[in-house]
Amino acid sequence: MLLVNQENVWYRRPVIARVHSALLQGIDAIGCEIEVDHDTRALTDKPLIVGLPDASVRESLERVRAAILNSGYPWPEGRVLINLAPADIRKEGPVYDLPIALALLMAQGVIPPKAGELGLGLDPRRLIVAGELALDGRVRPVRGAIAMASLALEKGFHGLVCPAQNAAEAAVVEGVDVYPAATLSEIVAVIAGQLDASPIPTPDVDAMLRGIEPAVDFGDVRGQEAVKRAATIAAAGGHNLLMLGPAGSGKTMMAKALPGVLPPLTRDEALEITRIYSAAGALPRGQSLVTQRPVRTPHHTASAPAIVGGGAIPRAGEISLAHRGILFLDELPEFNRGVLETLRQPLEDRIVTIARSHGSVTFPASFMLIAAMNPTPKGDVGAGEAGQREMDRYLARLSGPLLDRIDLHVEAPAVPFEELSGKPKGTNTETMRSAAYAARERAAERQGVGLENARLTGRQLDELAPLDEHCRALVGSAMSSLGLSARAYDKVRRVARTIADLASSTDIRTDHVAEAVSYRLLDRQRV
Repeated sequence: MLLVNQENVWYRRPVIARVHSALLQGIDAIGCEIEVDHDTRALTDKPLIVGLPDASVRESLERVRAAILNSGYPWPEGRVLINLAPADIRKEGPVYDLPIALALLMAQGVIPPKAGELGLGLDPRRLIVAGELALDGRVRPVRGAIAMASLALEKGFHGLVCPAQNAAEAAVVEGVDVYPAATLSEIVAVIAGQLDASPIPTPDVDAMLRGIEPAVDFGDVRGQEAVKRAATIAAAGGHNLLMLGPAGSGKTMMAKALPGVLPPLTRDEALEITRIYSAAGALPRGQSLVTQRPVRTPHHTASAPAIVGGGAIPRAGEISLAHRGILFLDELPEFNRGVLETLRQPLEDRIVTIARSHGSVTFPASFMLIAAMNPTPKGDVGAGEAGQREMDRYLARLSGPLLDRIDLHVEAPAVPFEELSGKPKGTNTETMRSAAYAARERAAERQGVGLENARLTGRQLDELAPLDEHCRALVGSAMSSLGLSARAYDKVRRVARTIADLASSTDIRTDHVAEAVSYRLLDRQRV
């Protein structure tokens, strides 16, 4: 503190300390500067926090006070004003506890503001700091550590100080020094140069992604060869799939086995998924990276915000947590119709945008929709005219526009006793995966890596999936007899392109189109 003379009155000039932190917007982190103004002249000792803090941030002052005092450090006397900049964005959560505590200690001189320049330890002005404080000074984990590490790399900071339980997660971002903080006193000693500052090593992400085996094998599914064929097509082209069949026919088991047919995650995909899970607070404790394609199975009572995301400060929903993986909706007609209709835009655009009065947040939502339904609410196949009417009423719960967005409709019949009681046989995951991989390689050679057949536009289909005269006649007949929409027409062409790839065929033949049309099962039932 500096002594200043003004009109022959000596007083201590207020001291301002600054520590950098971060706040989450969707799955991304943006910078947040913690400023502490400490004025010993003021008579009040009640701290004030400004900068659009929510209730959890305002409560942090009492946690920070207890953590500082219980760690053996002084609490500043006089007026303390804490500003969270930028002031026009609402701040939430306990992530600011640790940076506020460090800024308060810097304002009192407990931590030298220029420790890095003095060669004592880390430079607190060149770090991003985040962490929740316990009353005894322990540092608890927070959401979004991997996004904060990416921000530190992007903005050229020297490193990230985060809770020890988040350190392995943040360290997967190459090029950023991550310093784990177990307690407030420990990180103060590290910054002040009293303890050695050693960032944790960056893990080998590629090694973590190798050798991941599927939890369920299609070879364990008795019968259902037609469904396995449809699942292979879905995996080869990234298509959405609906399975229709009675209870106990293996629909849920096959949905859980499908990720094993999909390609393994790339490094970028794994980091992207981990970033989403970290921001949502859904990353399992102690896990630093999501290494398998996610399979999300929300209950049919889930609300629209739970499925697509929402909240006063928007957070990711199930469709974003299923990014690069599978969203499995079991008993599809039991979901609220309004909830199902919210899926229509994300299925087309592969993103979901949540608008609020203070702005909008966009979440990635590139997922495969795998749905299952029974023929009737009872789970069985209705008999006679009464049974058919019951099946029609149950199917009517699903809107035509939603069914149009599902590429493959396939029937999963009840499995005969002879197949259930015998040894497992039939197509297994390895066979399906080999076929799907080969088809994806052919598609990548034709249209580039990352563009699945299911995402081809109408213009791209005209170029990459042209139909000859016989194929066009067959599709035209199907559209007339089944009442297919223009969207369903494009779905048929996309599926036919994938079937041709599975058959190692450059051109789409009539048998490919005929099989693609056969997967419009529910269109036939609506006619």
